[in-house]
Amino acid sequence: MSVDNGRPGPPATSASIVVLTLARRIETELNAALAPLDLTVRRLGLLGHIAAVPGVSFSDLARMSGITVQSVHAAVKSLAGAGLVRDNTARAGSASTIEITPEGARLLSAAKEAVGRVDELMFGAAADPIQRQVGETIRAAFTL
Repeated sequence: MSVDNGRPGPPATSASIVVLTLARRIETELNAALAPLDLTVRRLGLLGHIAAVPGVSFSDLARMSGITVQSVHAAVKSLAGAGLVRDNTARAGSASTIEITPEGARLLSAAKEAVGRVDELMFGAAADPIQRQVGETIRAAFTL
């Protein structure tokens, strides 16, 4: 695109690029807010899924998270090693039933507070007006 003076004009706005850029900023803020809790966005997602679906299987966790079963096994092993979840597998070869521990629930509660602070920063009263509108639209779309 060019204007009358021969210089290029601004590029056309792409909703995909705007949303992707905003998502990356949000992920950066979330990871920074979660770091003191020794969590990442991915670990928080897994912990949240496990809390929401007690007894969830590795396969279900992989589907819900959009990652491979092998990645879920490694992540759950790490979460279990930190005392945040437990795998109630009765014996090798049987189906796993993963659940959150009291420590995991405590950490999840602290993480929700951190997420709330990031929501306020990115979409609250002091945020860019367009970002506030995005936040209001998302909340309205997912409020039943």
